Amino acid sequence: MKGARPARRPRRQVPRPPKPTTWYALAGLVAVLVVVGLVMVLSASSVQAERDSGSTWTYFLKQSMWTALGCAAIAVTSRFDYRRWRALVPVLLAGSMFLLVLVLVPGFGIQVNGARSWLGRGALRVQPSELVKLTLLLFCADLLAKRAHLMDDPRVTLNPVLAVSGITVFLMMLQPDLGSTMVMGVIVFAVLFVAGMPLGRLAGVFTLSGAGATVLALSETYRRNRLLAFLHPSRDPGNTGYQINQSLMGIASGGLFGVGLGNSKAKWGFLPNAHTDFIFAIIAEELGLVGALLVIALFVGFAILGVKAALDAPDRFGCYVAAGITAWILAQAFVNIGGVVGVLPITGLTLPFISFGGSSLVVTMASTGILLNIAAAGGATRRRQAANHPAGRALASH
Repeated sequence: MKGARPARRPRRQVPRPPKPTTWYALAGLVAVLVVVGLVMVLSASSVQAERDSGSTWTYFLKQSMWTALGCAAIAVTSRFDYRRWRALVPVLLAGSMFLLVLVLVPGFGIQVNGARSWLGRGALRVQPSELVKLTLLLFCADLLAKRAHLMDDPRVTLNPVLAVSGITVFLMMLQPDLGSTMVMGVIVFAVLFVAGMPLGRLAGVFTLSGAGATVLALSETYRRNRLLAFLHPSRDPGNTGYQINQSLMGIASGGLFGVGLGNSKAKWGFLPNAHTDFIFAIIAEELGLVGALLVIALFVGFAILGVKAALDAPDRFGCYVAAGITAWILAQAFVNIGGVVGVLPITGLTLPFISFGGSSLVVTMASTGILLNIAAAGGATRRRQAANHPAGRALASH
């Protein structure tokens, strides 16, 4: 017919490349950890929730809300090209530093257990230190990736990293929050190591950091008491050693297979912070040595997959970020579990993905989404390399 418009050809949809095995394994592992966390928060917090609000579901429902936000965060960050974070580093770093200052201002910062570490009201409270872990990691990874050819010159590599880290540590210790400060130190050290910082300088940084952490631990009475309680938990069982002794008794009563889910005795007011810092003790009591080892195995699996994602990353920035996120999660889990079982001092750090806590869960899940994006990019790079290889082209032609 005259004047009729030609029919448009349907757009050919380009199929998305399949995700690598590392991506699916990491996503599945994190999903299992989060589900374990929800179940154990419900069990560990039920008695405390009943006393606080009259309902055993209070803390579980709050954790479910934060889990939903974490799932949204991981959905966004896993689809957001990790390279684009580099342009956002200055804004994120300035914003997180501003929040660290704001939390110290009376009327804005909320004091919990002697530390002014929170912002917000009611159930919607956030901990800026969790965001700072991610932004400091992105800053270090971006700077060291840009100056990879200058790693032998500390003036443009090591010194800027230490300067920004020092400012962060200063603001963190004004709260004070030694536990998160130690984790940030691990993140920075991991990125410096992977970036190829000379071992002599790394040894110097490690020595000075260790000495500084020791001084900070001994400078305040309550931190010094925690350290002494770790060394001699039975010396003052009714005061400084109470929490660790209750934790060890709960773990011991769990035996091999545990007393059964929901049947913990420690959560009946005997073990403080049973659903936060000491949730691993409830896991060991209710699920036994088998359940505790399975949780540890999940974190070991996270370490293996995180290292693989770092090794397969398409560029230096992706490698450094993946290594930093992996070191962050593993260090925090190691310090938390070590404190619960009595082989490390108690720091107040939560167990990633499992402990009750909104800011920690959401930021950790968002960071895992970045790790998933790096793993997907690494898989795509490997497929392109295989396709360009003569053997790969021969296979494709058949």
